[in-house]
Amino acid sequence: MREYLDFEQPLKELEERIAKLVKSKSTKVSVQEAIVKSTEQLAKQERELFANLSPWQHSQIARHPQRPSVSDYLEHLTEHFVELHGDRLFGDDRAIIGGFATWKGRSIMVIGHEKGKSLKERMRRNFGMAKPEGYRKALRLMKLAERFKRPVITFIDTPGAYPGVDAEQRGQAEAIARNLLEMSRLQVPIIAVVTGEGGSGGALALGVADRVLMLGHAIYSVISPEGCAAILWGDSSKSANAATALRMTAPELLKLNVIEEVIPEPMGGAHRDVKTMANRLSHALDSHFLQLQQLSTATLLKQREARFRSLGAFGPSHAAPKQVKTVNS
Repeated sequence: MREYLDFEQPLKELEERIAKLVKSKSTKVSVQEAIVKSTEQLAKQERELFANLSPWQHSQIARHPQRPSVSDYLEHLTEHFVELHGDRLFGDDRAIIGGFATWKGRSIMVIGHEKGKSLKERMRRNFGMAKPEGYRKALRLMKLAERFKRPVITFIDTPGAYPGVDAEQRGQAEAIARNLLEMSRLQVPIIAVVTGEGGSGGALALGVADRVLMLGHAIYSVISPEGCAAILWGDSSKSANAATALRMTAPELLKLNVIEEVIPEPMGGAHRDVKTMANRLSHALDSHFLQLQQLSTATLLKQREARFRSLGAFGPSHAAPKQVKTVNS
């Protein structure tokens, strides 16, 4: 059953009206005309609404409870997925899943945050907030991919790393920092995809990649809008202002050269048509892998270092040459 966000309520009312008319099964001309008129009105309202979203509304879609997660993309993109568990140090973190899979005839390693759908599943997955063992599991799988010379795809969708006492006791900061270091020198291609919410170090721990892609309504930021508003203004109700100031949406980050590509979503968001979203994502991934596989290991690592060193630089003399950017599906 579809869930509607607050700003989508006008669409909900129209869709319910259309559903009621269709359910009546009336053959009257007036009813059929009402269905056509309402359907046209719905399409127009959708186009206008989703063409003028605010950063805060993008954030709401990125966090939509029905937003596809890594398991959904695995189902639509890959074959023969074999999930691997545990960090070989403490335990298995269900907030991160990963393993080998086959995609377009390639053997790849896929790693990503998993939020879950139902409340029970979300609690089991800790709402996509990984603990140190999750990041250490991710690193173990990346090193395994390197050993077998398999490219890595990471799917980022998390509010951030879990901030609990137990996570801090087991070395949360060290686990994230270790991933940043090791990913920067991993000798296989890495592509990161921000599919929903890319929050803070919890996202960056899977984000040191040769190419970073984002879905059209995804967000990627050092802090949540609520956290930013609480720090800057002492008022979390100013989250919408913070979302704008953070420049955390995909189009903004493309302009800032933080990412390489924005992958357009189906009308209303990826949750409205997961299959179409997966096809668009597959096409984008294929394009980038074709470019990366032509590079020698030395060139791959050199370009990866240059990519991240160029972030935050001001002035043309400090900016590294920009890689290919595409905004078409």
